[in-house]
Amino acid sequence: MSTMYQQSGSRPWDERRVTDSEKSHCAVVFRECDSGQKGYLSREDLKVAVVTMFGYKPSKMETDMLLASVLENHLPGLPLDQFTNIMCRKLAAMDRYEEARQIFSAFDVHCRSFLTVEDFKRAFAKVAPHLPDQTVLEAFSVLGTSGP
Repeated sequence: MSTMYQQSGSRPWDERRVTDSEKSHCAVVFRECDSGQKGYLSREDLKVAVVTMFGYKPSKMETDMLLASVLENHLPGLPLDQFTNIMCRKLAAMDRYEEARQIFSAFDVHCRSFLTVEDFKRAFAKVAPHLPDQTVLEAFSVLGTSGP
């Protein structure tokens, strides 16, 4: 087994289950990205949808792979059911810990590999500004006292 999988704690065959909420989110993203409400995603619509779902613009090669069934079947674009199926497979295959690592790294602005209470407050002010300071402090103290 490679070191990468040992360190992350997951194996390539350990796909996580996609939640009903994530499936619903796929449908919402589809509707938001279906320019002109055509009932399918064009190539450009699909790129926007991937950015919305995963935060990155897919390469030409990845877009071609995502649209393979559309091209094979001479469809005008990617319909909702196929979009949801593809996005759910991508979500299930994601490293379960990678997203948490990326979020942590985004808030570890000083690259110290830990967050101070001030870092934590600043992070929550950006992502959940409506939360009272007391709630943020309680969350920080709970995280600080819990073990791995």
